[in-house]
Amino acid sequence: MSTKSDKAQLVASKKWLKLQKSLAGNSLTASVVLSIGAGLCLIGQSAVLAYVVNQVVFLERQWQQLNSWLLLLIALILLRVLLVKYTEKLAFKGANKIKLQLRETLYQKLQVLGPAYVDQQHSAALAQLLHQGVDSLEAYYAKYLPAVAFCAIIPLAILAIVFPVDWRTAIIFFVTAPLIPMFMILIGLKSEKLNQQHWQKLSRMSNHFLDVLQGMSHLKLFNASRAEAAAIAKIADGYRRSTMSILKIAFLSSFALEFLATLSVAMVAVTVGFRLYWGELDFAIGFMMLLLAPEFYLPFRNLGTQYHAKMKGVAAAEQMLEIINAQPLQTGSSLFQTGQPETGNSASGTGQRFEIEYKNVSFEYAAQRKALKSVSLKIDQPDMYAFVGPSGAGKSTLIDLLLGFLSPSQGEILVNQQSLATLDRKSWQQHLAWVPQNPQLIFASLLENIQLANPNASVEQVKQAAHLAGVDQFVDNFKEGWQHPITEQGGGVSGGQKQRIAMARVFLKDAPILILDEPSAHLDAETEAWLKRTLKAYAKDHYVFIVAHRLHSIVDCNAIFVLDDGQIVAQGSHTQLLDSSDLYQHLFAASNTYNERAKTEGTADE
Repeated sequence: MSTKSDKAQLVASKKWLKLQKSLAGNSLTASVVLSIGAGLCLIGQSAVLAYVVNQVVFLERQWQQLNSWLLLLIALILLRVLLVKYTEKLAFKGANKIKLQLRETLYQKLQVLGPAYVDQQHSAALAQLLHQGVDSLEAYYAKYLPAVAFCAIIPLAILAIVFPVDWRTAIIFFVTAPLIPMFMILIGLKSEKLNQQHWQKLSRMSNHFLDVLQGMSHLKLFNASRAEAAAIAKIADGYRRSTMSILKIAFLSSFALEFLATLSVAMVAVTVGFRLYWGELDFAIGFMMLLLAPEFYLPFRNLGTQYHAKMKGVAAAEQMLEIINAQPLQTGSSLFQTGQPETGNSASGTGQRFEIEYKNVSFEYAAQRKALKSVSLKIDQPDMYAFVGPSGAGKSTLIDLLLGFLSPSQGEILVNQQSLATLDRKSWQQHLAWVPQNPQLIFASLLENIQLANPNASVEQVKQAAHLAGVDQFVDNFKEGWQHPITEQGGGVSGGQKQRIAMARVFLKDAPILILDEPSAHLDAETEAWLKRTLKAYAKDHYVFIVAHRLHSIVDCNAIFVLDDGQIVAQGSHTQLLDSSDLYQHLFAASNTYNERAKTEGTADE
């Protein structure tokens, strides 16, 4: 990527971060106002303290004579404490609002992009961005932005007060103040680049760790775990070195800022001291200058301290913008812009009629690999339809197009004579039920996992759907019954039970179109026979599409489409294809061989 492109992305990330301030409502604005009020209280506090000390020490007035001034000083101190407290509270409140909204925006965008986009990303990098990346914005909004506003106003307010009273000190302030931000910018230019590299290293490390964890059994099987452990140690050491490089610059920056601020305060102290000694300056004014000098440079020092938060926020924002600006993986017309299916939004799919037609549909992935080549087919009756073929033949792409995850490169898909590209995606997907090969269960009870298909369904409706799916055959084996906890990735249930829970969702939703990816996976022979009977009955008034590798599970389908190299090379019933298609014969023989070997070796799915 070119340097100009890097700079453009950096500028866009900074601009986007500033635009998100509106998500906080009035919280950040109120925080800035209160922080400025606290700064003004500090100025007033310094002036009152200088006056009181001058009155007592040099004019020998009694404390009792200054009660009103002392009360004012105490009031200013207390008010400043309260303002600082609520400044931080409002800043973090506003930052949390922004975090919640941005995380929701990213989730919604990923849903819009669909599984086709998510599959191209690494899950570890996405998880890191959605959690750690979004959390890193808290310091940017709660600390860095208020520090910028404070730095822009308080030093100017101090200069406006000091200049009429002691112009010599004001000139020292004016001359030395730019040194701190200038040095901070010089260091920031270097550390900003390091932060970008650091974030990329963290993403790569997260991806690698997840890959290793997911493939641990294979690493053990091939005795490669020790070699991978050494690789992880090397990657972790590289990340550690990157972190230490950034910390080194951060410490150098803090030292430089503190040194310049201390040197500037010392210059003010020396000049004020000599002028007091020579009698050119009143003590009250000189003492006030000494009190205000550290406070004049404090906003710059705070800004330098929080500059690291800005760099982390910008690095995370760049990754977020890639998702937010991403378009659905499509090369044809815009996907689902307006319109509704003619069939309506009825929750029940029983009796609904669809005419689904692929007209010369082609699809090409970004790598110039054609997954489909001028595919044409038409389905207009409820029944069971299967798509079979070798790996890479285009079966999944064909289904992803129907699900709305992809859009054709050429041709179009028609639903009741309407182009799928013109239908509202959310409305269209209400007519679909999809069961992947490995159904996803959420961290919740068994009942709640089924109810996910229709959150408004009653408990009785859920149990009725579960009965149709055969879930009630094993639910009594759980101590908690329907409240049996299911953990991440379906922990707490077997593979076959996961498949039945997924089918219970199908029956609860009762969508007119059901799409199944290898439905017999993880099922024993008895359960598989039950599933075939259930699907056959369900297909009497529903459209059932099956992507299958184990061909004995689709012998009852009305029509079987055989794909090879992105094209439909044969279609017909199981009996017809056994007589007419060499490829189907080969696939069916290979499927039978696999099943027999699995039974013999005792490795059939349970």
